[in-house]
Amino acid sequence: MQTLRDLPALRAAIDALRRDGKPIALVPTMGALHDGHMALVDEAKRHGRHVVVSIFVNPRQFGPNEDLDAYPRREAKDAQLLQAAGVALLWAPSVDVMYPAGFATTISVSGISEGLDGAARPGHFDGVATVVTKLFNQVRPDVAIFGEKDYQQLAVIRRFVADLDLPIDIIGMPTQRAEDGLALSSRNAYLSADERKAALALPRALGEAKRQMERGEPVDAALAQAVATLAGHGFGPIDYVTLCDAATLEPIPVLDRPARLLGAAKLGTTRLIDNIAVDPA
Repeated sequence: MQTLRDLPALRAAIDALRRDGKPIALVPTMGALHDGHMALVDEAKRHGRHVVVSIFVNPRQFGPNEDLDAYPRREAKDAQLLQAAGVALLWAPSVDVMYPAGFATTISVSGISEGLDGAARPGHFDGVATVVTKLFNQVRPDVAIFGEKDYQQLAVIRRFVADLDLPIDIIGMPTQRAEDGLALSSRNAYLSADERKAALALPRALGEAKRQMERGEPVDAALAQAVATLAGHGFGPIDYVTLCDAATLEPIPVLDRPARLLGAAKLGTTRLIDNIAVDPA
């Protein structure tokens, strides 16, 4: 596996990979890799002959009071995992390489980026869309793999790829979970032992709300109960627990179409997110 940090070397390496005419699959990450990331790599191997993984902790998607400095970084361990998984190339640029002096461009996706995490974290999805666009231009993949845990992020990426006519297939991978149901996340490392137990309230509250809605019970009552459950387990502030149209992410008051139930809340100093599909059928 090659580990590259400058753009000319990356372009030369991508050109070399392309000589056999086989597809390239990209898995963008911020590092601190876990089993969820490795599931994305496995999925990438099913779609591309050559797998490229990027590790870049993107400062433009962190707000001023968020955890940029504390975000876990362990590139050496990550590289070992990727090499063992058969990844062809690790792209690990510095901030100066990704955003050189004078950088002045932002990609903004209106509508689908504005609620949920877009409201709770102003500017977050501008940072995501900008860095992912750059990664697509740098690596030039045929396919890119993203996890559904960041469901709104996936929807934003699909929107700008369609809008900008980018020739890339975007594959969404179901959320990977620990045996007890907690969604895998690099930020889970921040949780104390007691917080890790309490964190299970998030997937369980969403699961119970899903069951209530699919039984035909009122959406607003199910959402209110989920919020109360989270508060009772020490979550706060609770940014949102919302039922949305699965495609547009517009909030819906009645379960009358394929939907997504999304929640985000802080537990101690750690912000956790999760989501599950809800089906009126």
